[in-house]
Amino acid sequence: MFGALIALGPQYLFKICTVHEAGAAFCYWVGRAEISMGILIAVLGICMFIFSDVKVQLGLSIGIFLTGIVALLIPQDMFFGVCKDAEMSCNKYTLPSLTVICAVLIIGAIVNMMLLEKKSRS
Repeated sequence: MFGALIALGPQYLFKICTVHEAGAAFCYWVGRAEISMGILIAVLGICMFIFSDVKVQLGLSIGIFLTGIVALLIPQDMFFGVCKDAEMSCNKYTLPSLTVICAVLIIGAIVNMMLLEKKSRS
């Protein structure tokens, strides 16, 4: 679910700027990068349901955690960043939405890793 939100959200729900808008060149690439991160997160999430081995699920959770961090950092200024204009849709909607979604995903992955680690020890 989170992977789908990260991949499709900037395209359809909380739209990112397009190439045609002033200064939106970086925003376009942020949207494209988030599609790949979202797809990867979705595939890892599906694999969590397919594989029942605790160690495999722990590895998948670590992958989701790390991919979530990258997805969180992409729209931030340390990676691509978004428009500098505070009135653009990328600053008003896309950046806050992706930040919240990725933060919840990362926290969920941490909790899942802790639970799986505890389960693997027993």
